[in-house]
Amino acid sequence: MFLSRDGRPLRPLAGEVLLQYAASVRVSRGAGGGSVGGLTTIKIQVNDATIALDDVGEGTPVLLLHGFPATRHLWSRVVPLLGNSGCRLLVPDLVGYGESETLAGVRVDMASQAQWMFQMLDTLGVPRAVVVAHDVGSAVAQIMLATAPQRVRSVAVLDGVYASEWAMDAIASIQAWDPQDADRLFPVLARRLGKSPALREMLAAYKGLTGGTRLIRAARDLDPRQTENIGEALRASGVPALVLWGERDEFLSIDAVGQPLADLLGARLVKLPGAHFTPLDCPVEVAVELGNFLGRFCSEP
Repeated sequence: MFLSRDGRPLRPLAGEVLLQYAASVRVSRGAGGGSVGGLTTIKIQVNDATIALDDVGEGTPVLLLHGFPATRHLWSRVVPLLGNSGCRLLVPDLVGYGESETLAGVRVDMASQAQWMFQMLDTLGVPRAVVVAHDVGSAVAQIMLATAPQRVRSVAVLDGVYASEWAMDAIASIQAWDPQDADRLFPVLARRLGKSPALREMLAAYKGLTGGTRLIRAARDLDPRQTENIGEALRASGVPALVLWGERDEFLSIDAVGQPLADLLGARLVKLPGAHFTPLDCPVEVAVELGNFLGRFCSEP
């Protein structure tokens, strides 16, 4: 049975109970390393990159990956709801995003991210993990699964990508943005995407000239061809899978992307009462679905 932080069974809730449960759980984020409120923030050196990582809990390793234009803050409202789950939650910033860095000229595409994630897991002594991923972070998860299925215990995708459908039209303006005007990017991004305080807080990592420049670089390195032809490898992997989707996702259609992805993975498709950024839009519903799914693996020795 999957348990909440106070030891009670975690099961689907509704209405005011969901809101009360979410309001009752809080977590503090460490700054620059150390442990705060059960959460340890560290930085790990891998080939050509340094990865900032939140490490929470003990048990079966679960890797939570964000997408574009996000950071690990995407999971900040879900992680505390998964406390005492029997899982060790590993929540990194992808390289070139948030606080994770690499050298100038090194591509931060999703295939490179997959290799960096394997290297990070190796450094942590983790041979096999559950992978939970959102948006283009799911491209990382799919590449990991296609190239090394023995290292992926199971996979959960939230509002992710499928084949060559990465909603690239939505980021075309960022790819074309003049880096000399990168400091003007965040206000536009905040107006378009910052529909809640939580979203604006996450997007704040891309304020100013440095933040805007990093986001332009990340956008230009996105390449849908990297998952275009891995469908058969994903199907053949046979790992347990779950697909969660915001019913109001304005970027990646549940019918055109979510359902075909679920069919490919042999996964249950669950609609959630959110838009694209479901871990911030409806964190309790996300935590309940992930909790029920992860309980199959995190309760095992």
